[in-house]
Amino acid sequence: MNTKIINWSILIALALTWGSSFILMKRGMDVYSSDEVAALRIFIAFVFLSPLIFKHVKKALLKHWKGFLGMGLLGNFIPAFLFTKAETGISSSLTGMLNSLTPLFTLLLGVLLFKVKTRFINVIGILTGFLGAIGLLMVGKSEDTNNNLLFGLYVVLATICYAVSVNIIKKELNEVNSVTATVWAMMFIGPLAGIYLFGFTEFTIKLSANPQAYSSLGYIVILAVFGTALSVMIFNVLIRNTNALFASSVTYLIPLVALVWGVLDGEDVQLLHFLWIVLILLGVYLVNKKANA
Repeated sequence: MNTKIINWSILIALALTWGSSFILMKRGMDVYSSDEVAALRIFIAFVFLSPLIFKHVKKALLKHWKGFLGMGLLGNFIPAFLFTKAETGISSSLTGMLNSLTPLFTLLLGVLLFKVKTRFINVIGILTGFLGAIGLLMVGKSEDTNNNLLFGLYVVLATICYAVSVNIIKKELNEVNSVTATVWAMMFIGPLAGIYLFGFTEFTIKLSANPQAYSSLGYIVILAVFGTALSVMIFNVLIRNTNALFASSVTYLIPLVALVWGVLDGEDVQLLHFLWIVLILLGVYLVNKKANA
């Protein structure tokens, strides 16, 4: 098969996977609490990746433990809980659209905390993206706006965590293979999620008592395996086969997939949502202009 077709197929598969994550969280919360869904997502991903521990966990890499811990907590653990908490108050489609703020915070925090060089056009991109986010949160009735601002803040915090994690990976784990880094990160947070899940939630009670429990668990398994574990590896393949600029274009497709799922699930999606997300994606484009500067 043509290499170009393979690369585009991977890109579309990633967009569909990550864009569908938000509706999968929603279906998981048909039975389980937001905390239970988040803990399940991390723990199942850890169990799925555990066979790779023997190949990727080597003593020589212990020197990077702070980077692995930062990647695990800020790139996976904390955002998982923030996203599900957000969806207790706002739609899955709005959550998916706000997730596109990640590249903006990545550059902003890179400049402020990690001394990353930037250009004026990138600053314009950050401001444009944030204007789009504010507009997105203001769509709807006045009571919706207050709700959007409150629960939208959880998504903003999650994207900030992602941004810090990306900068940590660039600075601390640049020489470590992404699959190896993912396995190490899951080693730190997987057991933590398991302890919380089985020791401090009602997951096992709901699993045995609720007739829809296994159906919701199935959605969470898909979310954990494809949306957390496999997607990182596939994304690494895409970067290796193409370049970071092509791979980063998945950012533009994720909110569109989330929007489609929102429409199919009967969520309140308005024309203004599309207009504001276009503004956010324009900001993302301008932020990425540094790659061609």
